[in-house]
Amino acid sequence: QVQLVESGGGLVQAGGSLRLSCAASGFIFRFNSMGWYRQAPGKERELVARIDSLGSTNFADSVKGRFTISRDNAKAAVYLQMNSLKPEDTAVYYCNTFVRGNDYWGQGTQVTVSS
Repeated sequence: QVQLVESGGGLVQAGGSLRLSCAASGFIFRFNSMGWYRQAPGKERELVARIDSLGSTNFADSVKGRFTISRDNAKAAVYLQMNSLKPEDTAVYYCNTFVRGNDYWGQGTQVTVSS
């Protein structure tokens, strides 16, 4: 079955960096778009970044220039490099993909940015 497992979250000071990883299994990774979403307390889940099977990327306006997304098809993994972190980036970050008509999510990893 499809599994997405995130790692790399933690507590960081404003201006710092974190790198999130998502290990994927149960589908043909190289054919799938992969996304990172986040959900802050009391807010709706929002798209942070997405990378398609050809490596094209798109980002939320709030993270452009600070975050990058990349993938390693050999490892079936997708990464989110987050630089210049701000307190408003505090959220649970989720890995996402769409397989055979269904949305799949990881369990999430907490990112907390202190001011």
